[in-house]
Amino acid sequence: MSKALFVRLEALPGKADDLRSFLNKGLSIVEGEPKTVRWFAIQFGPSTFGIFDAFPDEDGRQAHLSGDVGKALGENTGVLFEPPTIEYVDVVAEKQPA
Repeated sequence: MSKALFVRLEALPGKADDLRSFLNKGLSIVEGEPKTVRWFAIQFGPSTFGIFDAFPDEDGRQAHLSGDVGKALGENTGVLFEPPTIEYVDVVAEKQPA
């Protein structure tokens, strides 16, 4: 079983495009995190976005949260989006990429 995070982000009025750009830039950050083994930025609706990322263990999850991604989320809360909802989840089944 691996550890994961599900983060829900609601863009502030007029900031959906900026939040989408922010998430695209986030990919370059997580590409440098060896223990972030899966990372997805997703959009649910016009102003609702999310991040799903997975890690092999709790150490990887905590390194991710205390690194540049966590810092970027903090710096942009109230600027691009409302305070995010961060859920700690466990992955119970997964299809591995080919």
